[in-house]
Amino acid sequence: MIILVIIFAFPTISFSSQDVTLKKMKFVLQWLPQGQFAGYFVGFEKGYYRKHGIDLEIINGGPDISPAQYLKEGKADISTMWLSTAIQKRAEGLNIVNIAQMFQRSSLLIVTMKKSGIKTPKDLHDKKVSIFDGDFAIQPKALFRLLNITPQLIPQSATVNLFLRGAVDATSAMRYNEYHTILSSGINEDELTVFSFNDYNLGFPEDGIYVTEGFIKQHRDLACAFVKASIEGWSRAFANPDEAVDIVLKYMKKAGVPANRSHQRWMIMKIKDVIIGNNDTNIGLLSKDSYQMVINELFKAQLIKRMTTYEDFYRPCK
Repeated sequence: MIILVIIFAFPTISFSSQDVTLKKMKFVLQWLPQGQFAGYFVGFEKGYYRKHGIDLEIINGGPDISPAQYLKEGKADISTMWLSTAIQKRAEGLNIVNIAQMFQRSSLLIVTMKKSGIKTPKDLHDKKVSIFDGDFAIQPKALFRLLNITPQLIPQSATVNLFLRGAVDATSAMRYNEYHTILSSGINEDELTVFSFNDYNLGFPEDGIYVTEGFIKQHRDLACAFVKASIEGWSRAFANPDEAVDIVLKYMKKAGVPANRSHQRWMIMKIKDVIIGNNDTNIGLLSKDSYQMVINELFKAQLIKRMTTYEDFYRPCK
């Protein structure tokens, strides 16, 4: 098992103008470096975390790293995680809380070719549909249950190669990632039919920022400073996408992750839609309706056995 860790540590210092002593914080991502995390890398590079009193260490995620386990074992103080993942981990006994919901809605899609004749999700019945496992499978299965259809589910790897080779009728794709891969393969958007889960009341918000209850009780100011610095990082990334891409590519190269400039720029700009959308005043907020939708679906799918209230789960910085 290979664990990729990038450590960016500064000695504890004091700013003469503010006389602020930096406090160490370990931050673990849920995946390897890519545009999905641009705001955090930009925030680090531009000194926003130091400005808010944080000496930050960024730990890369990956297939062999569980952010929830890192929080549980004290290997990290703060992490990114999907809302559905965090709710499940909380139900299993890990007392983690959401302090900022960065992604306001889902980027998950089901994509098919128009020539397949599939015009609505109901037409997926008995068709070969590739879906990711884990959290990614919750929304498709909820949709199929809602529509009372039974597609032939095919396990999907990290690529959309099965779809591109015509081995499946439809595929799962993140709008900011695999969907662009499909377009980059030479397929035009007008050749595709795309189903977004947001259109079927199943748009699960994805990436949020999490800490343990113990950490928020002892270090609330530090956790909230991290959120502020992160929002500043994302704002900078969206205002300066070319600079953000340069920074992301730097971290991807350090981690040995293959990188493509146009793909990373697409990713950053599509993520802007799910973080800001049409209202930049709600950055980082977790709505009660969104939370209730996700936890209800998890309960119906028997993926959790106990419910946690919105007030216990969400601890926003005010």
